[in-house]
This record gives sequence, C-alpha cells and structure tokens, in this order.
Amino acid sequence: MRTRTTTASAGLAAMLAAALVLSGCSASGGSTAGKGAGAGASSSAVASPAPVPAGGGFEGPRPQDQNLLAWTGDPNDAGHVTAQSAAGVGGRVTLVRMVLREQLTWSNIWLGLAGIDPNAQLSNCYLGVYDAKGTLVASTADVSPQLMTEAIAKPFPLAKPFTAAPGTYFVALLLNGNWATNALTLKATGAGISVNAGLNPPSLRYSTVLTGQTSLPATVNLAEQSTSTINTGWASQWYAIS
Repeated sequence: MRTRTTTASAGLAAMLAAALVLSGCSASGGSTAGKGAGAGASSSAVASPAPVPAGGGFEGPRPQDQNLLAWTGDPNDAGHVTAQSAAGVGGRVTLVRMVLREQLTWSNIWLGLAGIDPNAQLSNCYLGVYDAKGTLVASTADVSPQLMTEAIAKPFPLAKPFTAAPGTYFVALLLNGNWATNALTLKATGAGISVNAGLNPPSLRYSTVLTGQTSLPATVNLAEQSTSTINTGWASQWYAIS
C-alpha cells in the first residue's frame, strides 16, 4: 500500500508541475511587449510595421516642387510642340481649363515657349484668366515682345494679381500678327484630340472661342467652346501659375 501511495503521489506531482509550466508559458507569451530589451529579446521580432504616410504615399511631382502654385501637368512631360499658322489661330481666344483646389494669389501665368520666329511681326498678343462664368478676372499687358525672345518656360505677369478661390478657371491666349508656321511654337503634351475626352462645353479642357479679336473680351460665352481648331493640332499647351 505504501508503495502505491508513493507512486500515485509522484504522478500527481508531475501533472501539477506540467500544468504550472504550461501556465507560465501562456502568461509570458501574453506580456512580450512588457519584457523590453533588458530581457535580451530581439528587436526585429517585436518591431511594428512602418506607418503608411497620409495620402497613400508618393504622389508624384507637384507644382510646389518647382516653386509654382499649380500647372496643367508636370513640365517634364511637356515635350510635344504645338504649332499653328497665323491664319489658323490669329484672333482666336484659346482657352485652357485649370481646376484649383485651394485658394491662392495668382500673379503670373507661365507659358512654355518652345520656338520663336525672329522675323515674326506680332502685336496685340495677350494672356488672361476667365472664371467659370466666362468673366475676365485678370490679364497681362501685350506680351508680343516676350514671344520674340528666349524659347523657354517663363512667367508673364498679370497686370494686377488676384486672389483665386478654389474652382474652375480658364487660361486664355490671344495671338495676332504674322509668323512662320512651325516657328512660333509652344510646349505641350502629345495628347492631341484626346485632351477633351469625356467633356463637353462649357467645361472643355482645351478649346477656342470667337475670331477676329485684338484684345481679350470682358466676357466669353463658354457654351460656345469649339474644338475645330484644337483638333487640327493646336492643343494641350502647357501652363503654370505663380
């Protein structure tokens, strides 16, 4: 009897010891974060995933990267040259839509000038800004002299800077005079006819209105936006704001 009792007691003790060991493992597994480096734990084993930056990470080039406020697109992609004859675009108001998503002070319109005609005779050439109602809210002086020099991207100052609230605007370009086709050229993308995909007047991204203009009119009817000249190759000019 004594032998049996001793054997039973030993077995019971072994079971209790095993239960305590299992209990201790579970408790230590649930408090890993509290052990710290003093316990010799590997930092790689307990490291948390790096947080994802707000906005989903890298979003590509921004105008602010080049000291600009807004643009029609990354100038690095503005490699295509837009050229048209004086008879084709002279006197027409070309409109390029820009959507601003924050308020800014608009002082300059940047234009990518790709080529010049040193023998051109230019006059009454202007850049301006129309709002979503077709009202002229700002314009430059005659920029004819600047279109005769330095084929680079450069700013054209508005006669009076203005505060542009978030919304839709149209950069307006008016050219007049005589120049050789394919000599006076502007930087643009290679989008061509597809620039207005999914759009209709009065919200076309690239369009023209009116003919025979020698200055930018105070108002334009955006419902009359036309793509007839745009579709012949006069499209997707690059502009920026500063």
